[in-house]
Amino acid sequence: MQRDAIDLGRQSIPRLFKIYFGPTLIGMLSLCGVTAIDGIFIGRGVGPDALAAVNICYAPVMALMGLGLMLGMGASVVSSIHLANGNVKAARLNITQAVAAGTLFMALFLAVTLVSPSATGRVLGASPTLLPLVVDYMVWIFPSVLFQIWAAIGLFVVRLDGAPKFAMWCNVMPAVMNVVLDYLFIFPLGMGLEGAAIATCLSCSAGGLMVAVYLGRFARTLRLIRIKASMKSLRLSLRNLGYQCRVGISAFLGEATMGVLMFMGNLLFMSYAGDAGVGAFSIACYYCRFVFMIGNAIAQSSQPIISYNYGLGYSGRVREAERLAILASLGCGLAVTAVFVCFPQWLVGLFLDGDSASAAIAGRGFPLFSAAFVPFVFNLTAIGYFQSVERVIPSVVFALLRGVVFLVPSFELLPVAYGINGIWMALACSETLTALSIIAFYFLTRRRV
Repeated sequence: MQRDAIDLGRQSIPRLFKIYFGPTLIGMLSLCGVTAIDGIFIGRGVGPDALAAVNICYAPVMALMGLGLMLGMGASVVSSIHLANGNVKAARLNITQAVAAGTLFMALFLAVTLVSPSATGRVLGASPTLLPLVVDYMVWIFPSVLFQIWAAIGLFVVRLDGAPKFAMWCNVMPAVMNVVLDYLFIFPLGMGLEGAAIATCLSCSAGGLMVAVYLGRFARTLRLIRIKASMKSLRLSLRNLGYQCRVGISAFLGEATMGVLMFMGNLLFMSYAGDAGVGAFSIACYYCRFVFMIGNAIAQSSQPIISYNYGLGYSGRVREAERLAILASLGCGLAVTAVFVCFPQWLVGLFLDGDSASAAIAGRGFPLFSAAFVPFVFNLTAIGYFQSVERVIPSVVFALLRGVVFLVPSFELLPVAYGINGIWMALACSETLTALSIIAFYFLTRRRV
């Protein structure tokens, strides 16, 4: 198993960030690239209604992935600090508890939602036209989230264990597998949207199993261990999980923000433009995942560096890593915004024919939607920093601001004034207000670790 020689307490911060950021970004973007290709195959091979159905299913998926990120970030931060203090057993225990908790929660979720997929689809806002497609997709995509949660938790640990390149391959290999299976199931076999769902389920299973095998068999330090089946052990596990969730809850809220974005956007586009509007918005959501993953890659790459040095009390190195992450977030946000402003028709054309109603709505809306991207990536990076140094309250407050407090009113108020354009601008309004709040907090408090 290939590992990099990493000394989090002594190597230069730019070198450490480079070691983590390159593989993390490649892995996450490859996963998003496959998600986009999945959407392209669905749009070209099945149609815009199928894209709308996928978007309806993905609101709860985003929330569930938030659970995995919450447990993964929390376990990684706590374990980093334990490792800095030489307590390897406590680090292993926290990681094992996070994986067990994520697995148990997913089992309960599947038991509730798949008892009646049609009822679940109606709750998510599916129209009678879209409901059969939603059900076809849901019964495969929801079970795949179990493996996605294993990966979401485990990849934090794999990187912390000194194997960021293997973490990258845990994203790249399932991504390639999904492309091949998507094409095979949708086009030669003609399995439609259900075929796309099966392809995603199989590829996500492969990624989750790769992470599970690493943690169980090949981890250098942070391997899974047996949890004792006693009341004392249960109380200890609940205590540890509670603290992990406190530290990582803003990661959950970050992913849940994507779920709120999809849910609110679907409802409003359905109201203002019908199924064609939901189809247009679904394309934007595919691309928004790229932006989200860029912000996550920056936050997750800086997290082990910041948390480990925070545990050692090296405040200068913590500040240096924080500055580098913020600069990376601004540069990446500007680059993505430029692409959306300059090439909206090309981006839409990858998914749908230009003469469709959905393509026309998306082409007009993409430049407005892209105004959110710079503050979006900045906010994810800043919140990730607060998590990494155990500043739970600021991280939770800012995550709530961008995910609920500013986002929901933006969706409610801007369409009243600007119609469909207001729906496209809601995310930018919410993210900008949150970024201004973070900057104001920084200058008002001047607190440094």
